[in-house]
Amino acid sequence: MTPPATPPSAAAAAGESWQVDLDLALRLADAADAASVARFDAADLEISVKSDATHVTEADLATERAIRSLLEQERPGDGVFGEEFGATGGTDRQWIIDPIDGTANYLRGIPMWSTLIALAVDGVPQVGVVSQPAIGRRWWAASGLGAWTNAPDAEPRRISVSTIDSLDQASVSFQSIGQWRDAGQLDALERLTSSVWRDRGYGDAWPYMLLAEGRLELVAEFDVKEYDLAALVPIVTEAGGRFTAFDGTPSISRRSSLATNGALHRTFLDLLHSPAPVPPENDR
Repeated sequence: MTPPATPPSAAAAAGESWQVDLDLALRLADAADAASVARFDAADLEISVKSDATHVTEADLATERAIRSLLEQERPGDGVFGEEFGATGGTDRQWIIDPIDGTANYLRGIPMWSTLIALAVDGVPQVGVVSQPAIGRRWWAASGLGAWTNAPDAEPRRISVSTIDSLDQASVSFQSIGQWRDAGQLDALERLTSSVWRDRGYGDAWPYMLLAEGRLELVAEFDVKEYDLAALVPIVTEAGGRFTAFDGTPSISRRSSLATNGALHRTFLDLLHSPAPVPPENDR
């Protein structure tokens, strides 16, 4: 898939401060897509299990190598942190990569997986690209340049979060019940799902993109690493949303996420962190 370029008008409006980096990130995504699509749904796909009991495929490795190879040619002074090959170089300018986010889907032939590419400067994600080549979609953003997506047979369009400001009208994605249980947050999940209009577990990067497009009002999850989140942050925030850890800290290193449309961020935080009700005396 060849993505459309970011519209020149967006770059001009922001003084092109991150345009060169964004252009490179889009080319990195092109290289990644070529590597990942080549082995998608292959009957002889090589799969192994890592020490943390998660799966890795030959495509995960090949995709990260393709990204690193291009970065070595064009940005040899930048650091790189990838899921499969760890960190190299410094962190003042660091490319953060998840070559295939959704490996479990990839290895089962389910097309909902993405390549995540971010540039973080002093730990703050400034550029992000999410590419889902199996369904022909891509989203991208950089600080001051807005958030954008492609669309079949159409020009790139700028995206923005919803303006919904009432819980009973909100639609949310919470990932898996098991994930919230393991984090000790089942009560919070029950309060959340009982308070909103609609809840679904869409999975991995896609619900964050639905949030950025104004189709959801919250996405939250646990047991996530920096490479799971970094590319999502500029897209959500440039679309007008807010992105924090589950406790409200503006960080991608606390192993959790809470992304919202902004209008409901404080409301969701209060709801999720409200104390459990005290049972009546005769129930104790």
